[in-house]
Amino acid sequence: MLSYRHAFHAGNHADVLKHAVVIQMLRHLGLKDKSYWYIDTHAGAGVYSLTEGFATKNAEFETGIGRLWERDDLPPLLADYVDEVKALNPDGGLRFYPGSPYLAWRTMREQDRMRLFELHSTEIDVLRHNFRDAGRRAMIYDGDGFDGIKAILPPPPRRALVLIDPSYEDKRDYARTLTCVEESLKRFATGTYAVWYPIVTRMESQRFADQMKAIQPGNWLHASLTVKNPPTDGFGLFGSGMFVFNPPYTLQKALKASLPYLVDALGEDGNASFRLEHQG
Repeated sequence: MLSYRHAFHAGNHADVLKHAVVIQMLRHLGLKDKSYWYIDTHAGAGVYSLTEGFATKNAEFETGIGRLWERDDLPPLLADYVDEVKALNPDGGLRFYPGSPYLAWRTMREQDRMRLFELHSTEIDVLRHNFRDAGRRAMIYDGDGFDGIKAILPPPPRRALVLIDPSYEDKRDYARTLTCVEESLKRFATGTYAVWYPIVTRMESQRFADQMKAIQPGNWLHASLTVKNPPTDGFGLFGSGMFVFNPPYTLQKALKASLPYLVDALGEDGNASFRLEHQG
């Protein structure tokens, strides 16, 4: 939806899970010399201020990245993630938060490429500014990533991570995401597709993981983190999930070590929990 601004939620518990997973998968792609593409269907602004503007309204980062910022006992997956956030804050204070495009840019090598889609008219202007010196390594498309991705699959190197993470404020995004994954797998069956989704009381959210499983009978991983009881009024985010098609073999082990830690570190009540499923 054009009203959605991710800055309100930058660095919250959902971002912690999503971005830790994204970094892990990009690291794996970078182990081979051959180039890869990073494709983001809903890129946002790329970088967010945590000291002014939208992020200060609810300060959701304080219960996300803020709780990990000074920990010295982080599992490797989370330590890598926090190190990348700290790289954007070299003075040691938590002032800026990197979105997925910035984290991907930090991880990419000279031979790798990034393709970003953003529909929000203000967000894309900020995104373009943030990547103004990237040249053709980072191409930014003004439009709907659900539709735009069709024209760039399969990517020339036949290696890619595709992140699909709409806001889901419009309930139609659930169905559009499912269709996007199905059609993308037909075009590029060997790509890695990471789908982020919110855990809310809405019916579409509650059945979403099972619908994802039905798309491809094998070679998927599903990780979710719930930080508190569902809100009594039925509104609000109380967890999130990452569903990955064709995941790297290292991801399950890394998450198995990290998800219990996140329950303890980010949990807000006794209902905090995680779920980790894998079908080879």
